[in-house]
Amino acid sequence: MSARALSFGAVAEAYERFRPGYPRELFDQVTTYAGRPVRTALEIGAGTGKATRLFAGQGVAVTATEPDAAMLAELRKAVPANVRTVRAAFEDLRAGETYGLVYAAAALHWTRPEGRWSRVAALLEPDGVFASFGGPVQLADPAVEESVRVARAPFLESDEVSSPDGTAPEEEMQWPGTELLLSPLFSDVRQHVIKRRMTLGAADYVGHLSTVSAYLQLPRPRQLEAYEAIARVLPGTVEIAADITVHLARRRSGQ
Repeated sequence: MSARALSFGAVAEAYERFRPGYPRELFDQVTTYAGRPVRTALEIGAGTGKATRLFAGQGVAVTATEPDAAMLAELRKAVPANVRTVRAAFEDLRAGETYGLVYAAAALHWTRPEGRWSRVAALLEPDGVFASFGGPVQLADPAVEESVRVARAPFLESDEVSSPDGTAPEEEMQWPGTELLLSPLFSDVRQHVIKRRMTLGAADYVGHLSTVSAYLQLPRPRQLEAYEAIARVLPGTVEIAADITVHLARRRSGQ
């Protein structure tokens, strides 16, 4: 895995504090799509367990995999007893046990593209479901967003992660749906968007930025300078758009 993908462990506690969790609506979308009870799930890149708690809290026996020890330690503090944890990168998982659901919460883009879909398929039961979901936290007010962009510019041109396959943001189908549509291993590819709006205090918004990988790649003094520059242009509270884009697909029978 890249250094950027493994940068979150240094801020595991902040990640747990400042990253938003996932709503029950997400679980309902996945299980409605599955069309049957989801009893077992494998989570790719579980982080501090934001999505783990959602699925495990609904009775799913989740195996949460995560390569970073600090993130996994944070996850273990708050997950239910029915969660099994494995310290491993997705690429190091070996086929054997299969699951009714394999999912990734804001983590799939950190996995290597070579063999990605064959590995996912090998971990799924026949007709099992794959789900990927996540999305950026963005400032809802264009004027505030522009002020932050200007303040950030001396440090970073952008703090977002570009689409792994180059799909433009205005395209109707986004990654990884674009790749799933081309894979012979999956069928019934769908994309949904769960709209979310939140209000954060300025300090909490900067706290969120402190968990974003683009900033974590900067030398620590530069990180602090960037956070201070952004904090100076923020109002006391900010409205954010934290929409969740959900991609769903089903493993083809016989594959």
